Amino acid sequence: MIYKKESDMIINTKNTKYYQWGNNCQAWTFIQSENVIVKEELMPPHTEEQLHFHNETEQFFYILDGKASFLLESEKISLSQNDGIKISATQIHKISNETSGELRFLVMSFPGNMNDRVNIQH
Repeated sequence: MIYKKESDMIINTKNTKYYQWGNNCQAWTFIQSENVIVKEELMPPHTEEQLHFHNETEQFFYILDGKASFLLESEKISLSQNDGIKISATQIHKISNETSGELRFLVMSFPGNMNDRVNIQH
């Protein structure tokens, strides 16, 4: 068995892939494989992603800080710190931060297909 140094096993926002999306939203990719993608994301106040769905990917969102508003199909759902929600494949959805504070959350996608996203134009 090959053992890695502890410093090689620790993953955080300082040592992983980072990118920006939307209106100054931020994302850090902790794990990306064909089986799963795990990210931490940060949404500034009054921001939202584009309405979309995934053909095969299921997602789980877990709120670390702040309050999230989800549009899931046509239902609006609010989540607070330590709440989570599962999004099934083909469910139309988007996450929004409608508050004046930051929203920080984890999102896990199964399987790990970065190209399985269909945006819905409105």
